[in-house]
Amino acid sequence: MQSAKEKLSNMASAAKEKADIYKAKIEEKAEKATAITEEEKVIAHERRKVKEAKAKMELHEDKAQHAAEKLNTKHSHLYGHHEPHLMGTHRSQPGQHVPVVGTQGQQQPVGTAVPMVGATAPTYPLGGHPPPMNKRM
Repeated sequence: MQSAKEKLSNMASAAKEKADIYKAKIEEKAEKATAITEEEKVIAHERRKVKEAKAKMELHEDKAQHAAEKLNTKHSHLYGHHEPHLMGTHRSQPGQHVPVVGTQGQQQPVGTAVPMVGATAPTYPLGGHPPPMNKRM
């Protein structure tokens, strides 16, 4: 569903970009028609190029925003909530995050360099066996 929404949003942004480029070309033609000197015609052409570049930049910004919205929606559905959760915190009231400081769940604050007593880091390979080799290479 989100992919379809992202695709439609991207198509709308692309249509807006094309309309902006067309508008810039029309404005350039009007400026060139009223221009007296060659320099004014060059300036009109440069303005069109700036407007086209701005339209393309906005298209890419919109696409990035649509992809981010899709990703945020995907993650919120995976974790069963619609608010961003800050790692190493818990909520006492909706929207309020309080840092966790080594409470009953043996949680360690984020960014602490000293490991907790009894905690071990996993070693590679995790199962005790090396990964299988691909003989067909």
